Amino acid sequence: MRLTDFWSRLEEAFGPGYAASIARDQVLSQLGGRTIEQAFASGEQTHVVWRAVCAAYPDRVPARLR
Repeated sequence: MRLTDFWSRLEEAFGPGYAASIARDQVLSQLGGRTIEQAFASGEQTHVVWRAVCAAYPDRVPARLR
């Protein structure tokens, strides 16, 4: 998954403003206690981060985006 695809999916699922807040502020246990931004800064692959988002927010991410 490309990084642009990741951000597009995140914004579609949460809206542009909230997606940015989640990426910056929300610590996900699925990412080892890191935020999305921290995970990317550490070199985590986009598909791994996206799976973590889907696991953390199963009711927010539509099935077609999974």
